[in-house]
Amino acid sequence: MTSYTHLTIRKREMIFLYHGFGFTIRRIGRLIKRSPSTVMRELKRNTTKFRAYSPSLAQKSYHNNKQKCGRKKILDHSPYKEAIRKLLFEDQWSPEQIANRINLESNESVVSYPTIYRSIYNGLFDEGFPEGSPGTRKMLRRKGRKSVNKRIGDRRGRFTDVKTIHEHPTKAETREELGHWEADTVLGHRGKSCLVTLVDRKSRFLLAGKIPKNDSICVRDMIVQLLSPLNKKQCKTITPDRGPEFAKYKYFSRVCGIDCYFADPWSPWQRGTNENTNGLMREYLPKRSDMTPVSEKYIESVVY
Repeated sequence: MTSYTHLTIRKREMIFLYHGFGFTIRRIGRLIKRSPSTVMRELKRNTTKFRAYSPSLAQKSYHNNKQKCGRKKILDHSPYKEAIRKLLFEDQWSPEQIANRINLESNESVVSYPTIYRSIYNGLFDEGFPEGSPGTRKMLRRKGRKSVNKRIGDRRGRFTDVKTIHEHPTKAETREELGHWEADTVLGHRGKSCLVTLVDRKSRFLLAGKIPKNDSICVRDMIVQLLSPLNKKQCKTITPDRGPEFAKYKYFSRVCGIDCYFADPWSPWQRGTNENTNGLMREYLPKRSDMTPVSEKYIESVVY
């Protein structure tokens, strides 16, 4: 199968020259090694009653038509464009949240979240931002940055005497009842204050508290503080990741009367509810920001 190539400016100049010599269409086609029908269409397309064939004008017309080819961008003239802009900038929703809400309200698949991501990266919503700046990408959870492999030098996964997530009760996996929690920390500036977050798998209810530093003792005490007011029916299991900050799991498991199960190393999707909630909190508590001066009142406003 041969691949088709468009005429170049050099080929168009040769057509112009040979046509001026009075050569036939077939002879011109043989000389430029193109089909006679290609030569005929080229001359017919770019010749009028009042204007002879011009290679430069034909090339310019080709480039103009080329710009109109291809799939049209869905959101360029969509009635949902301004609604998406408002939800991004004013309500700080993610593209996934926006797409699901619009499709739910319209009762049909109107726009997908990959379409919104493509529009953001193509600069559709960048009006008003300085040229060369990240623009709307700064509104995304990752701020437009690529992910980094953090496994190098990471010692997590060294817990060997623990129950794993694969031993989870069935009702915890199926989210049939309350009391099954996922645990993690939301870090700020290295060595400074951070948050401990607990999210119930069924209700998505969030508990969070600030600790002075990310070590096992502070994390242990905050988990006890957050879970102590709850009754036994609300404290059945807890699933943290394998970070060293959860090394005191035996203590808070015993004090709170809660069974502790650990996710597999480098498997955040096994605790997806907590990971997603932490990502939403990052919109108000960015990475590498110092949480020391952040008040408890502000943290409560973020949580609730």
